[in-house]
Amino acid sequence: MATATKDQMVRDPQNSSVRVEIFDQAYNLRGSDAEYILKLAEYVDAKMRAVAEATNTIDTVRLAVLAALNIADEYHLLKKKQDHGATDYQKRAHLLANALDEVLGENRKAG
Repeated sequence: MATATKDQMVRDPQNSSVRVEIFDQAYNLRGSDAEYILKLAEYVDAKMRAVAEATNTIDTVRLAVLAALNIADEYHLLKKKQDHGATDYQKRAHLLANALDEVLGENRKAG
C-alpha cells in the first residue's frame, strides 16, 4: 500500500515533495499537492496488487504495464461515457431552446 509519513512531506506552495511506496518500491515525487500525490500512489499500488493477485506474476515491470493498461481502460471508458453524456445534454439544450423560441414566438404574435 502506498504510504507517506508527515516527516517525509515537505510543504512548499510551489513544489511539495512526498516519499511514497508503490508495490514495495519507494519513490520521491514532487507536485503542488502532496495529499493528491499520495492518493494517486495508493491507487496505482492497489491496481498493481490486484493485477499481481489475478495473474500470479512477480515481474514488477510486467505488473506495472498491466496495471497501466487497466488504468488506461478505466480512463477511456469514463471519457467515452462523459463525451456521450455531454452530447445528450447538448441535444436536450437544443430541443429546449427550440421549444422556448416557439413559445416566445407565439407570445409575440398573440401580444
